[in-house]
Amino acid sequence: MRVAIYGKKVTKATIPVFSEVINFIHQLGWDIVLEKELNKNLSTKLNFRKNIDTFSSHHDFYSGIDLTISLGGDGTFIKTVSYIRNSGVPIMGINTGRMGFLSNISKDHIEDTITKVKNKEFEFQKRSLIRVFTEEDIFGEDNFALNELTVHKKDTSTMITVHASLDGKYLNSYWADGLIVATPTGSTAYSLSCGGPIITPGCQVHIITPIAPHNLNVRPMVVPDHLPIELSVEGRDRKSLLSLDGNSRSIKQGEKVIITKAEFMINVVRFENNNFLDTIRNKMLWGIDVRN
Repeated sequence: MRVAIYGKKVTKATIPVFSEVINFIHQLGWDIVLEKELNKNLSTKLNFRKNIDTFSSHHDFYSGIDLTISLGGDGTFIKTVSYIRNSGVPIMGINTGRMGFLSNISKDHIEDTITKVKNKEFEFQKRSLIRVFTEEDIFGEDNFALNELTVHKKDTSTMITVHASLDGKYLNSYWADGLIVATPTGSTAYSLSCGGPIITPGCQVHIITPIAPHNLNVRPMVVPDHLPIELSVEGRDRKSLLSLDGNSRSIKQGEKVIITKAEFMINVVRFENNNFLDTIRNKMLWGIDVRN
């Protein structure tokens, strides 16, 4: 078994977590593959063998890696997905951040969790992604997102108008600060903070959520994910911002943006006692009365 590990922040608080994960994996006799920069940061702070294998690109995942562990918060998990892509390598997230919708495994249960992986006491939860095409191919081969695509205004207080079509048919023109197209996974991210619904993983839908719309009768909309969505932006500025999971590029006014469901899915490791409904209930404190 070869296990790839990725993490962004190596701090006094996270060093014990990295140490526990690495030491326990070594105890099991498994091989570790560390992200190149992470290896540099850890090698100066932890005492482990220097000849450890590293990865630096998504090309390293197409063979020889059996499992990926993300150590951090949801942002770290999303960055880890950018390495995995369509390789099919499963991923699990150990949370050292705050909310942890994606990285939902507690750092207090590391050995128990990895032991369950060893005993194959888990299943895969498929997570869909979106792929984005623009006229000038501004994202290149990084044109996919696990959470959402966002179109928003750039360096101005003036709203923009986002013209949207669904499967070639005109949908609406959103006069707003921007527009979000989210996956079910992204339903608990930016879309949720803008009033969008929570969608359980496995639903074959996309969510269209306006950001601070000027018209009060405009509401988020859930659409089938097999229908392509086309957007174009109109506004006073010549350019707007187009973001994929926080990775932003400038886009010209009127340039067509086409969003489709990606042709591959991510395999997220899921355990029986750690499901999506438990996660949102615990993270969002549903049913808890703070008065008591």
